[in-house]
Amino acid sequence: MGSFDLARTFVSLGTDGRTLPMEVTDSFWPDLVSGKIGAGAGRLLSLFAFDEPWDQWEVHPNGDEIVLLLEGAAEMTLEGADGETETVRLATPGSFVLIERGTWHTARTAVPTRMLFVTDGEGTEHRPA
Repeated sequence: MGSFDLARTFVSLGTDGRTLPMEVTDSFWPDLVSGKIGAGAGRLLSLFAFDEPWDQWEVHPNGDEIVLLLEGAAEMTLEGADGETETVRLATPGSFVLIERGTWHTARTAVPTRMLFVTDGEGTEHRPA
């Protein structure tokens, strides 16, 4: 089957134990959010690299998310249903945060950062930061 690069091929982790590679094209996110393509039941394993604050908040209504720092550093700001915010600093590779379903969140960094995400992405919503 060959090897993959998680930055260019995400993985759908099905509830039935199957895995499905999903090529990340320019239309991946719009197609996923619109339902044109589906990750299936389960979670999406993805990797992102960034070096500046996110320009949006996101929320996953159908499941918790794991965000694992691979390199760099980031502050994850979490907003609960009551509007209260909490900032979690990820500064050591291997550190992670568990984001409960329904929690709006965004990330800030000023250094090259890579993070691994395990997300139940169905129904994900975004709003400007």
